[in-house]
Amino acid sequence: MYFVKRNFLLILFVILVLSPLSAQRAMTIRLASLVPENTPWGQAINRMAADWSRVTNGQVNVTVFHGGTAGDESQTMALLRSNQIQAAVFSSMGMNSITPELMAISYPFLIRNDAELDEVLRRIKPDLDARMQQNGFVTLAWARAGWIKIFSKTPVTTPDDLRRLRMGTGTDDQSMIQAFRLLNYQMVPVNITEQLFALQSGRIDALYNSPIYAAGNQLFGIASNMSSINVAPFMGGILMNEVTWRRIPDRHKPALMEICRRIEREIEQSIASLETEAINTMVRHGLRINNLSSAQMQVWYDDTARHESRLTGGASPIFNREYYTRINSILSEFRRGR
Repeated sequence: MYFVKRNFLLILFVILVLSPLSAQRAMTIRLASLVPENTPWGQAINRMAADWSRVTNGQVNVTVFHGGTAGDESQTMALLRSNQIQAAVFSSMGMNSITPELMAISYPFLIRNDAELDEVLRRIKPDLDARMQQNGFVTLAWARAGWIKIFSKTPVTTPDDLRRLRMGTGTDDQSMIQAFRLLNYQMVPVNITEQLFALQSGRIDALYNSPIYAAGNQLFGIASNMSSINVAPFMGGILMNEVTWRRIPDRHKPALMEICRRIEREIEQSIASLETEAINTMVRHGLRINNLSSAQMQVWYDDTARHESRLTGGASPIFNREYYTRINSILSEFRRGR
């Protein structure tokens, strides 16, 4: 009888001790995204959430808050830092608050096409990941989200064409507003949701934005010209605060990161197809593409190069000079080798 009682107490003790530990192993990660759920980004994040739960047997679960329900990028970053959410999707502008060096990728007219962007990211992503981690964050995924283009009411083929126009941009895009003002463009900060009205009312004559956004929000109906030159790549990323990453059992991390690598590829492929489709759709409905020759594009590159010291110098440079120089060197080497 004593033996039975002793074993019963032992089993009960094990259950009581291990049950809380088992419960602790299951964790829920709250992930915030400004992107609507019915987009390539939104759908990919949902797949990531499902796959994380599957490969960890339900021990790591992700709850996604789509469409900016957690606030704008600055509000989302505050929630992430305070661990009220544990992960979030950011544009390169949002990630700039953690790693300012990242803004060098958005230097106007520096990176010119997909091949150049591939090479730059291949060379600098490991260092950017390390800098993110030094500042308390883990980069789960990087993904290209297309190219920023110039949309305008009248054709724009030269920098001087654009300087004659009032160009709108998002109010939270302060670094790029300052950069374009240093390049002597007339910048008008406009809330992104009010850009169509600003075009209709004559407050702005042009804007720079993603073709996907321009198509989805009918901006091209008024700004019916699009210059063929790429202004800058539009980047996105999924970040997790490091305190949460440390809580995930190490045995799960390789599989989770492999899922994130796959999600990167899926997003990039979807965005590339969607951007092409958006441009084709806009053309069918009246958009005119102002195709620039190589010589005309070189005018833009040379014009921007003349302002390099203003954009990367001084006590508070807009673009980190070390990273700008590094990217410029990578591009020069890549272009010589082609």
